[in-house]
Amino acid sequence: MSEILSQEEIDALLSALTTATEIKTEDKVRAKPRKRIRVYDFKRPNKFSKEQIHTLQAIHENFSRLLATFYSAHLRSVVQINVYSVEQLTYEEFIRSIPNPTIMSIFQMEPLAGSAIMEINPILVFTMIDRLFGGVGEPLDKVRGLTDIERSIVEKVIIRSLDILREAWENIVKFTPRLETIETNPQFTQIVSPSEMVVLISLETKIGGNSGLINLCFPFIVLEPVISKLSVHYWFAGTPRETTAAHLQVLQSRLEKAKVSIAVELGKSQITVRELLDLQKGDVITLNTGVNKPVAIKIGDKVKFYGIPGTVGSKLAVKVIGRAEEGDEDE
Repeated sequence: MSEILSQEEIDALLSALTTATEIKTEDKVRAKPRKRIRVYDFKRPNKFSKEQIHTLQAIHENFSRLLATFYSAHLRSVVQINVYSVEQLTYEEFIRSIPNPTIMSIFQMEPLAGSAIMEINPILVFTMIDRLFGGVGEPLDKVRGLTDIERSIVEKVIIRSLDILREAWENIVKFTPRLETIETNPQFTQIVSPSEMVVLISLETKIGGNSGLINLCFPFIVLEPVISKLSVHYWFAGTPRETTAAHLQVLQSRLEKAKVSIAVELGKSQITVRELLDLQKGDVITLNTGVNKPVAIKIGDKVKFYGIPGTVGSKLAVKVIGRAEEGDEDE
């Protein structure tokens, strides 16, 4: 007859079995550590490191702010531009990802060899054209090519945009952008071989109620001479830390070219609506300024000078006799 185990003996056997299983499992985990495997595609070798990608993003975030300011002033509309993505891919993949037709500007970055591309979505281009021609900024219902007049207008906008790109890059490399041509068919813009790696910076752009992408395509062979400078530390080191006399002189020269409105106020008077309705030719309105009193000269809506009215030749004029006092500037 077989011996029957007590409940205490059964519990002891189960406890020992559980402990042995845990020990073996821990031994297996220690003996076979996990291997970190990274997939590498030899057809698409990464040419830019993560730090270089981050530097490119920082450069073009600055470019986005400058470009949005220019577009807002030039189009007289609310413009928002943000960096949407920075990625590396082959030139063939870039060409396949953009619409046809589109607006592709091929430009050089002398002294860097080779060409780069600025591609602007047609929705944004025709919105700009409509705004510049006095419209409210509505894109076309159907995308088409550019007329000669439209091409001339767009070319001026792109040239200024490339100049702003130069300003954003000047901490890394000083280059002179030169627009070569504007194409509408992506298949006609083979600036490098299809398998060549490029870096694509996509800018999400919103003009009024219309949105689209502005894409900047830089082939690796173009940026290769400055690839070692694409570091955040190098980029920040080139950023001016303080305002110098040269910067103040540039700001002063730009401010001196700004146009301001000037007006001469001969005097004021208050009349009733009844008197206004009864006015007829030959009536005289008495002003609060004496004949021999100086008149106020306004810059914008602020009184800045005082003068005496008169004539120069056949034209009316005013002679400045003094500046407005500090207390009068807020009147």
